[in-house]
Amino acid sequence: MLIRIDPGSGVAIYDQIAASVRSDASRGVLRPGDRLPAARELADALDVNIHTVLRAYQNLRDEGLIDLRRGRGAVVTEAAVTGAALVDAVRALVADARRDGVGPQTLIALIREEYPA
Repeated sequence: MLIRIDPGSGVAIYDQIAASVRSDASRGVLRPGDRLPAARELADALDVNIHTVLRAYQNLRDEGLIDLRRGRGAVVTEAAVTGAALVDAVRALVADARRDGVGPQTLIALIREEYPA
């Protein structure tokens, strides 16, 4: 598993870390029961603050994608990999939108109409 971040991106680093884990799970790189790197180890490897990694892990836990246990670390849940079909559907939707000339903001607005908060 390789987590990549872009410090110059406008996206928060903790969001980039979480997105990388989500992506690996959806592509089958991560499987249920796989352990993520320890927060301190990942923070050192990425040269970021440990609290940044912990926030990413907490967000993933809140989404049900990982289980956080003291002494066990972060473990990928079944829910993290069952979303692969949804990821494929989203990719197909984006490809259709691009082909039809629908811009990202319009697509997001259409999704929000169908999935209100």
